[in-house]
Amino acid sequence: MISTITARQLQTGDEIVAYPVVNIEDGRILSIESLSPREQERCGATHHFPDAMLVPSYIDVHIHGCAGHDVMEATPDALHAIGGFLASRGVGAYLPTTVTATRDETLRALAGLAAQIERMADDAPHGATPLGIHLEGPFLSHTKRGVHTDSLLEDPSPQLFDQFWQASEGRIRLMTIAPELPGATELIAYATRLGVRCSLGHSNADISQAQAALRAGARSATHTFNAMRAMDHREPGLAAFVLDEQTLFAEVICDGIHVNPMMVRLYFKAKGREKIILVTDGMSATGMPDGTYMLGEMEVEVVDGRCTSHGVLAGSVLTLDRGVRNFVEFTGAALDVAVGAASWNPARMLGIEDGWGCLKAGAAANLTVLSPEAEVIQSFLAGCPSIP
Repeated sequence: MISTITARQLQTGDEIVAYPVVNIEDGRILSIESLSPREQERCGATHHFPDAMLVPSYIDVHIHGCAGHDVMEATPDALHAIGGFLASRGVGAYLPTTVTATRDETLRALAGLAAQIERMADDAPHGATPLGIHLEGPFLSHTKRGVHTDSLLEDPSPQLFDQFWQASEGRIRLMTIAPELPGATELIAYATRLGVRCSLGHSNADISQAQAALRAGARSATHTFNAMRAMDHREPGLAAFVLDEQTLFAEVICDGIHVNPMMVRLYFKAKGREKIILVTDGMSATGMPDGTYMLGEMEVEVVDGRCTSHGVLAGSVLTLDRGVRNFVEFTGAALDVAVGAASWNPARMLGIEDGWGCLKAGAAANLTVLSPEAEVIQSFLAGCPSIP
């Protein structure tokens, strides 16, 4: 059975379509047409959003949890709750992101996440889809570890990574790594050959160490400015390298807490619309009242939107739809630029742009309906509405 969705505008990924009609069958887009306003009114759409914009579902490549659950739980209940909450915020896909833990705990979480990813791939979508795993830790700098437990950090090695890779059943898609650590460039090259995207972060690297990582295959940067060597006019450091290197994608947490809006503007001017990626670094407290929550095995206090553990920032309670609106407010960018930073760009960074991050004939019908103020009105996953 064919269903149709109409709106005022549609963002395909790289262009805007006026008065679109999206025809959907068996969870995929059959066609996208642009009609006159009168023709659109007469087409008898299944779902009509007269003042709204249809955009590709958002993709959060860096999120530890939400709705009271942490991805390290790696249970059906946890991922069901996380996926449902994310869908209500316009997110269609995400990478459950680990936090540094003991080897045994990391292996357990990776195995559990792999099982849930496989299970959810076989089921009709009832929430955002976990596409793979973001391994954040243990290959991080001791001096730029943030809240990651110092005693559990390890030097990179293909042998240790192989243990994680096997436990995850090959579902690690993204890995944060500090390039200055012994063995880092070797592991970046090894993981890249396996198809893993390597992201520079939690790092005190200088320019030469960052350049070596880039040559080894690094593709992105983790929460730019946060937990990385700051910029200096004589010793530029990793943050400056990330801004200057045009081949690197770069995440940013656009909540106004992690990065000052002025620095967000500088980031945008340096990277341009093609390489910016909005992430949340969200934790289990996202969508919950202030209080004490867990990030892995760490207790985190949440007060007025700020998440801290022993005085150090520990993730966020940002949602990606709010991040999109904040980016527009902070930078003055057009909405389509911010939407691309939350959909098309993460899809390109991961190499999944044929199935995610764009709206076109043949693609899965994963789309979000936005009000003129960029508030989420409705999400559609595989063509089925998911009520916020």
